[in-house]
Amino acid sequence: MAQFFLTLTETYRMRRIMEKFAIGIDIGGTNTALGLVDGAGRVVARGAFATADYPRFGDYPAYAVRLAGAVGELLRSMPEGAAIEGIGAPNADGRTGRIVQPVNMWRFAPDEADPDPQRRSFPLCAELARCFPGVPVRMTNDANAAAWGEMIYGAARGMSDFIAVTLGTGVGAGIVCDGRVLEGRGGMAGELGHVTVEPAGRECGCGRRGCLEAYASASGLCRTLAELMARETTPGPLRGIACDRIEALTVARAAEAGDPLALEAFAATARTLGRALADAAALLSPEAIVLSGGVARSGDLLLEPLRRSFEEALMPARRGTIRLLASALAADNAAVLGASALVRCDRSAGATDPPVRPIRRCVRSAACAGTLCRAGRRCGVFGWPQLFFVRFFCFFRGKDYLCGR
Repeated sequence: MAQFFLTLTETYRMRRIMEKFAIGIDIGGTNTALGLVDGAGRVVARGAFATADYPRFGDYPAYAVRLAGAVGELLRSMPEGAAIEGIGAPNADGRTGRIVQPVNMWRFAPDEADPDPQRRSFPLCAELARCFPGVPVRMTNDANAAAWGEMIYGAARGMSDFIAVTLGTGVGAGIVCDGRVLEGRGGMAGELGHVTVEPAGRECGCGRRGCLEAYASASGLCRTLAELMARETTPGPLRGIACDRIEALTVARAAEAGDPLALEAFAATARTLGRALADAAALLSPEAIVLSGGVARSGDLLLEPLRRSFEEALMPARRGTIRLLASALAADNAAVLGASALVRCDRSAGATDPPVRPIRRCVRSAACAGTLCRAGRRCGVFGWPQLFFVRFFCFFRGKDYLCGR
């Protein structure tokens, strides 16, 4: 018996020593942020530098070197004996691991001799893999990374069918069906922001008219308010601000203060978005739709009218069966957590190691009854001895004990 408990103690000690981390990278046009994320989704170390210091096409090699250096600094900050599971980053083509024709980064100089747009394809995934041999590197687009983040750390934990919708500068969606993110040809699946909601409506940045993004994004909310102010005579505090100076946060603060025009702008946005989400639900049959991004962070100003509009637009048989949830990820960590989640779940395009099936965390209870775990044990609970064994085993294996659907 003494030997038995010594073995258990050593197992627990080794589990603590071999704690596993992932690195998430958020590449923006202004800044690049990095985070070292533990298995519980805590960002335990951070790094950042200015992407804007490398604006031109010819600056990309220097940027890649700077990024590799920042990743190396995070690796050196890991506790002694810890292991790195991998490196994840959004902003890339999921099939090739390349950042293709980014809008705000590495543009051609005015005097570029060969300004062929096809040359603006940057193999960042492969270059990071060369710098850190043996460390998996995974990349995908922003919306899919957000979906992985919600599945591993956020509001969609334990779900295998859901849609993660981002409402920010644009509108995007990561679609998860049967535990896998749908990528489509070229990784372009999930462009919910570019479905038509108003034929011959507002001009969209994609070149078409009437796209959802022109109505439900941050700029779309502001455009709705501007149209209301032009059409209505209702007084309000925002009338003294030039329309091109109004931001989504300004509209939210005015709505919180009870401004009727701002409240109507949120209601109109919710009606349009609710119909689009109901159409997506009819097509994909999700368990839930998770909303994130700056517009979604306005809380009940958007969510209450959105739930009403969504339920009204759903097929009667589906009403009350699909949840609308706000993201559970903190705004300042969401992008880094989403990127780090790529290495803890299914394949993303550009992965440098073989894909694995998405996994669900064992909840140490009968909730996982009947499922088969990665170690080949069945967690079905058929009586108290089996229940005791499952909980006992999960305690000592901790986050390494993961169950498949």
